[in-house]
Amino acid sequence: QVQLVEFGGGLVQAGGSLRLSCTASGLILSINAMGWYRQGPGKQPEVVESITSGGSTNYADSVKGRFTISRGNAKNTVYLQMDSLKPEDTAVYYCNANILRVGLYTRYDYWGQGTQVTVSS
Repeated sequence: QVQLVEFGGGLVQAGGSLRLSCTASGLILSINAMGWYRQGPGKQPEVVESITSGGSTNYADSVKGRFTISRGNAKNTVYLQMDSLKPEDTAVYYCNANILRVGLYTRYDYWGQGTQVTVSS
């Protein structure tokens, strides 16, 4: 079994900061990439940031310069440092990982439980 557990959501004022974390556990051979998605009120889900096992990163234009993604040394943990938060950042944030499991030949996407981030004005 594989599971992703998220921590770090909460309520902050505009201009504040939060740090999200996500850790994958289970019978894992490798993790190709990890990233963060979000879905705000009345909005479609969107990719926020992602990072590969080699360290390559991608950013949504709306968060570039404010959010920073990184991998832990164990490579099964991903962080999202969120600075200069805006009310429009309010959303449920989901961790995602592309994982090759022990005993399988194909990689699959796994998802965290979601954590609420609320930014007040």
